[in-house]
Amino acid sequence: QVQLVESGGGLVQAGGSLRLSCAASGSIFVFDVVGWYRQIPGKQRELVAVVSSGGTTNYADSVKGRFTISRDSGKKIYLQMNSLRPDDTAVYYCSCSRWIGPRLDDYWGQGTQVTVSS
Repeated sequence: QVQLVESGGGLVQAGGSLRLSCAASGSIFVFDVVGWYRQIPGKQRELVAVVSSGGTTNYADSVKGRFTISRDSGKKIYLQMNSLRPDDTAVYYCSCSRWIGPRLDDYWGQGTQVTVSS
């Protein structure tokens, strides 16, 4: 079992910054894709930012230029969020995924709340 724990969420004023952290119980480099998703109640979970094992990053259009995904030596995944807006308010989830044959095996953290006030 792979365990992921997010931290760093909270309440911030519009225009401010937060840095989310995801701690993995093992090396994240065994995964094909790691990153962050977010979910607003009543809406589908959406991709925020992910990075592949090859270093390729994908960002949601709404966060490009404001958010940056990064990783350390292999145990943590970060999301630096700058110029936050009220519509960034959501529960943010860390995710690690890997292909096992034809199946994509996903692991998820418990989520951390980010609230941006106007």
